[in-house]
Amino acid sequence: MALLAAGHASVDLYQGAVPAVVPFLVAERHYGYAAVSGVVLAATLLSSFVQPLFGILTDRRPMPWLLPVSMTTAGLGVALSGVGDSYLATWLAIALCGLGVAAYHPESARLARIASRGSHVGMSWFSLGGNIGFALAPVLVAPILSAGGLSATPFLLIPSVLGGLLTLTVMRSLVRSGTVGREKRERTGRDDWPGFLRLSAVVVCRSIVYVGLGAFVALYAQQRTGGGPATGAAALFVLFTGGAAGTVLGGRLAARWGRVPVARIACVAAIPAVAGVALAPGYAVFPFAAASAIALYVPFSLHVTLAQDYLPDRVGTASGVTLGLAVSIGGVAAPGLGALADATTLQTALLVLVPVAVAGWLVARTLKEPEGSALAPPPPAPAATAAPTP
Repeated sequence: MALLAAGHASVDLYQGAVPAVVPFLVAERHYGYAAVSGVVLAATLLSSFVQPLFGILTDRRPMPWLLPVSMTTAGLGVALSGVGDSYLATWLAIALCGLGVAAYHPESARLARIASRGSHVGMSWFSLGGNIGFALAPVLVAPILSAGGLSATPFLLIPSVLGGLLTLTVMRSLVRSGTVGREKRERTGRDDWPGFLRLSAVVVCRSIVYVGLGAFVALYAQQRTGGGPATGAAALFVLFTGGAAGTVLGGRLAARWGRVPVARIACVAAIPAVAGVALAPGYAVFPFAAASAIALYVPFSLHVTLAQDYLPDRVGTASGVTLGLAVSIGGVAAPGLGALADATTLQTALLVLVPVAVAGWLVARTLKEPEGSALAPPPPAPAATAAPTP
């Protein structure tokens, strides 16, 4: 699981690398906001909508070889983004990165489920790897491109190669032990599509809230405190750190109290926390940002395992939708929030996230443990029949 988490970090690093490259595209190539938005959407939209398709493919035929290939593809896309001056070439390179990220997640989540033997704690560590990779992207990208400019982007291929080598080690171990074959034979249960769709709605609401906070909390912290860019960077660091802590905490809480109760409580806790970000004065924004990130990320890995148990015969599809389409949909909603902020205020745009969090909680109240889960309630016993009268 440690090696899989490291591999997850290396591929999600490239999700964070795309927005980290944007300031250098603006500085060197003088891209406008529309051009920059097109570059970011090239990665976000393609990754979001293609991931479920890769999930369907991996359900039909396990493809563990796809992990190192997809990692290298994601790294190659970012590496090529700074080569040449053509906007079309840059757009296609970033789209290639999104394709690599999309191909990675469904199969990796399936292997993580096997390696962790269904452990909530194990899946939380796997998810944490992705959070760490995303958060480390600016730390890696900024110094390299500050020193060498966009022409230095080929150096960004190195983490994907290292991550691919780590993942190959895991693959050999699983194949040698025959774990994958046993997992296929031991699958039982039937797909619960209504439960899966309700869970997907919860994940969509969570995604909109978290991506909205990530997009605007830095600017809002500067407004509320009167600070500069360093204050905004600190707010983002608090948000990312809180998310990492929440991911690990969620697995441990679920191991003791169950996934659905923990997910419901986290949804409730997110409502006042997000409202606090929008309404708290001055530096009080920071603790509310941390609380929001923790509440929003506590159920993150639990959503993945719940989705897999709702669709036990389509684990790849469940992983692809949960990690792809449902998660990244927040990136599609972000421009709408930005337009609202332009038309009103940034505080108003953040307050809109509160009813979205409420909607997520209302849907989460309808979730149940999947049939066949160790935490699911047992079926009712058959009613006793009266003895016949002699």
